Order: sequence, then C-alpha cells, then structure tokens
Amino acid sequence: MTEKADTEVGNEVVEQVAHLARIQIDSDSVSNYASEMSGVLQLAAQMDQVDTSSVEPMAHPTHAVQRLREDVVTESNRRDAFQKIAPSVENGYYLVPPVIE
Repeated sequence: MTEKADTEVGNEVVEQVAHLARIQIDSDSVSNYASEMSGVLQLAAQMDQVDTSSVEPMAHPTHAVQRLREDVVTESNRRDAFQKIAPSVENGYYLVPPVIE
C-alpha cells in the first residue's frame, strides 16, 4: 500500500468519526473535512520520515531555567471592598444562583 493511500481519508471515514464523536456534519461539508483530515495525516507521515536517530530526547523544548521571584504578597486584601459591591454576600461568601437544578 502506498503512503498516499495510507493517508487518504474518505467520506465514509469522516461520517464514522463524526458519529463516534457525536457531532453532526452537513453532508455538503463531508468532502471538505475528508480532504483536511487527509492533509493532517499526510503531514504526520511526512514528519515520520525525518531521521531523528541522532537527536537527543529533551525533557522540555527549551532548556531554560525559570527565574523565580520571592514568594511575597504584593497586593493588599480587598475582600471587604469587593464584597460591598457584590450582588449577594453571606458570611463572607459570594452567593450565586444555581446553574444546575
């Protein structure tokens, strides 16, 4: 089987993936998605052909050390000021309407 055939995605595959992902795709868009998915697979196949045998694996893409700052408080506690302008507060907590009933 050729590389082109391995990376070619047909309309039926797109419809299967859409069904498994529980998403609805317009029948007009299926061929467009198939060509985009094929392009992604072709790029992955092209990247897979690159010889990386002499490349040492890295723990992080940049070997930079993160500069740390002192762990000190830089802002004042303004909770009381914020709670004064909140729509609803009780015992120091913000009251919000339920989102799931």
